[in-house]
Amino acid sequence: MNDELVRINKFVSIRDFLDAKADQYNRPSFIERDPISIPHRFSRKQDIEIMGFWAAVLAWGQRPVILRKTSELVDLMDGTPYDFIRYHEESDLKRFLAFKHRTFNATDALYFLHFFRHYYGENESLEDAFLTDATSDTVEASLITFHDRFCGLTDFFPERTRKHIATPARNATCKRLLMFLRWMVRSDNRGVDFGLWTRLKPSQLVIPIDVHVNRVSRQLGLLTRPQTDWKAAIELTEMLRQFDPIDPVRYDFALFGLGVEGEL
Repeated sequence: MNDELVRINKFVSIRDFLDAKADQYNRPSFIERDPISIPHRFSRKQDIEIMGFWAAVLAWGQRPVILRKTSELVDLMDGTPYDFIRYHEESDLKRFLAFKHRTFNATDALYFLHFFRHYYGENESLEDAFLTDATSDTVEASLITFHDRFCGLTDFFPERTRKHIATPARNATCKRLLMFLRWMVRSDNRGVDFGLWTRLKPSQLVIPIDVHVNRVSRQLGLLTRPQTDWKAAIELTEMLRQFDPIDPVRYDFALFGLGVEGEL
């Protein structure tokens, strides 16, 4: 009985601690230094989707560099991503030939533009690319579906671009796509996440495990799987779902904030 009480008290104390930290970091002040600041420059849904997706895909490395390179993409699209994608001329694409961020290069950028133009020519929102008929407690099937659709323009798809679009089918953590889904799906009154999409639910989201979330989760005993992969993301999300089954990924703010600020 004493061991059970200790376990319960530990569970409650960690939950209360993370609740407080999520409240501390889930504020507009979080936006300025985070890649989410890029889509926050826009008000049109499609601009937010396009630049949110691109900011998330480029979100590895130092945050100032991520913000600078994603801002460069905005400038290359004349500050109006959706209009540029829908109405650009072939000659306008030459300006992307010098773009590079780590392993993401001009070939990848040009395919992203091609996919967006093809996709938005037939669809109103990028949310539809993640929708599937499969019934699931998580977005696993949605990520697999999106990967296949994104890489499915076979006449144009460069195989090297596949590495930028992760999928649970290869047991990847999918951290950047999961971060993008958090931005698009979560809805609260804090002003950070957009909550533009309603057909995917916050309860289905899986937490993106970056280096900070990984370290802090292990320090707190929330993650025990040795490998950092899709199964680890599910394990951590299931633990957080015990704290909040409706919105487990709100604890991303707490775990990431604790890590990046070095509080633990």
